[in-house]
Amino acid sequence: MAVFETTEKMYEVLGTLFGSLVNDPTVGPKFIEADIVIKFTIDHPDGAIWLTREGKVICGAADLKPTIEMWLSGDTCHRFWLQQVTMPVGLAKGLLKAKGPLPKVLKLLPMLKPAYAAYPDIAKKYGLTI
Repeated sequence: MAVFETTEKMYEVLGTLFGSLVNDPTVGPKFIEADIVIKFTIDHPDGAIWLTREGKVICGAADLKPTIEMWLSGDTCHRFWLQQVTMPVGLAKGLLKAKGPLPKVLKLLPMLKPAYAAYPDIAKKYGLTI
């Protein structure tokens, strides 16, 4: 069974995580300064999560053009935030795919530390196994 039982549950969990990231006093301004739009296309369950140039999180469809688009399963996403899958290994093994300027993606990785720290508690709050 998939980690996220429904798209709505995935949106709750990941929306909370990304919201905390873009609202972080250190990370939020750096993300806005990067001037990019990231779209995560997730399957099992199916959904899309957007991080906008303005630092907003959109769960679901949006009429935006992504600078960077990533495709991955809900389970891979969960494992990524638990630091069980790294970006380079995930790309190499085909667990996730990315389109767009990868140097921009890799430049953002150091900003993810607060999300890595927050995710286990968020996952537990929503009853996910960690």
